[in-house]
Amino acid sequence: MIKQLFAIAALAAMPTLAHSEVTNEAVKARMAAMKTIGGGMKTLGDMAKGAMAFDAVAAQGAVDSIEVAAAKVPALFEPQETDPKSEAKPEIWTNWDDFVAKAEALEKAAAGITISAEADIGAAMGALGGACKACHSDYKL
Repeated sequence: MIKQLFAIAALAAMPTLAHSEVTNEAVKARMAAMKTIGGGMKTLGDMAKGAMAFDAVAAQGAVDSIEVAAAKVPALFEPQETDPKSEAKPEIWTNWDDFVAKAEALEKAAAGITISAEADIGAAMGALGGACKACHSDYKL
């Protein structure tokens, strides 16, 4: 379980080189939302690894930012916009209901998390990371 949490944190912290030079504004907005989600995961991952001191307010803020960004995902992806630098697969729009369900699952997972102690971070990362992976496995290049 600990190895999985570190792997999730590492994925969230990876630089997003493919996002540079994006010209499509709709794609930029989607990428900004994903960056917010990734930033929240990075905060939690850094706390889990001890790279950042535990701070319940910051940890809960990270979870809350993930929830807010996840709620925006369906609307942000509704326009079938693309960009050569986009990592969104076309299956998003051909499997729209599944994609929306997965975005809603992330939002619901985040809504159900309360972090009041350092011990809460592992379970939070597991729930959030699982929801992220479920969508990324099918819909991200």
